[in-house]
Amino acid sequence: MKMKQLLILFVGMIATGGLFAQANILNAKIPEEIGVKTEAQLLLDNDKPLEYGYVDDRDILYSKMTWENVVLDERANFPLYFPVDTANIGKDRRPLFYVLMDNIKSGYISQVYSDSYFRNELSQKDLEASLKKVDTLDIGYDQFNADGFVDPEYIVKRNIDAYDIKSYLIKGLWYFDKRQGELKYRILGIAPAAPDVNFIDSDDEANKVPIPMFWVFFPEIRDILHEAKAFNERNSSVPISFDHLLNSRRFSGIIYKEENVYGDREVKEYVAENALMQLLESERIKDKIRNFEQDMWNY
Repeated sequence: MKMKQLLILFVGMIATGGLFAQANILNAKIPEEIGVKTEAQLLLDNDKPLEYGYVDDRDILYSKMTWENVVLDERANFPLYFPVDTANIGKDRRPLFYVLMDNIKSGYISQVYSDSYFRNELSQKDLEASLKKVDTLDIGYDQFNADGFVDPEYIVKRNIDAYDIKSYLIKGLWYFDKRQGELKYRILGIAPAAPDVNFIDSDDEANKVPIPMFWVFFPEIRDILHEAKAFNERNSSVPISFDHLLNSRRFSGIIYKEENVYGDREVKEYVAENALMQLLESERIKDKIRNFEQDMWNY
C-alpha cells in the first residue's frame, strides 16, 4: 500500500512539472502572458540546477579524462544546434551557441579560454578576432589607391553565427566513486567548433575543418544553461535545460583524445589518415572505461 502511494505521488510530481513547463500557456489571455509564471507557480518552483555534491579525492578509485567531439550533423545532437534561424520563432528557443555568446557579451560569462586546460584566458578583443572577419574587395583597394578612401559597400564583414557551428568539443572526467560504488561522469569544459572565420567561405575543404572558438569552464555556467531550454522532441510541453541535457549525456560524442603519458596526444596523431581505425580506437577507449566498472564486480 505504501509503495502504491509513493507511485501516485511520483506521477503527480511529474504531471505538475509538465503543467508548469510552458508557463501559463493555457491560461494566458494575451500573448505577452505566455511564459510568465504566476505567483503560485513561482512558489512551487525549485528551479535550480541539480547540485553535484562534494566528492573527496580519496573516494576516487579510478579516473580518466576524455575529450569528445559532438558532431551536430547527428540527429541525437540536433537540440544543441537548432533553431539556427531565430527570427521566426519564440524567444524561449535558442541554440546553445546563441546562449553562450549572448551571456559572454552581457558579461554573465566573464571568463573564456583558448585551451581546454583553462590556462590562457581570452580577452574580448581576442575573442572577436576569432569570430569576426573584415575584408576589403579588390575594387576597394583600387578605390583607396586612387581616392584615399573606401566605400562601405566594398568592405565585407563576416561573423561566425549559430549555423556555422559544426560540433562541440566536450572535456569530461570519468571516475569511479568507491563510496557510491559506481562509475560517474562530470563535464568540465565545452567549446563550440567552427571553420576558421578567415577561410570559412573558401571552396577548399581543407580550410573548413572545425576548430574550437573558445573554451568555457562548465561548472561556472551551469546556472546559465539551466535557464536556457532545449527542445524536447518527445514532449514539447516539457522542455529540457541545456544543463540537464549535457549532464545526462543526451548527446552522441566520439572520443578524440584521452589523457595519456604521451602528453595527451589525440587519436589522429597515432592513428593517422584512417577514419575507420580512428573510430574504432575511440570505441576501444570507451570500452576500456566501461570495463573497469564491470571488473569491479568480478570476483
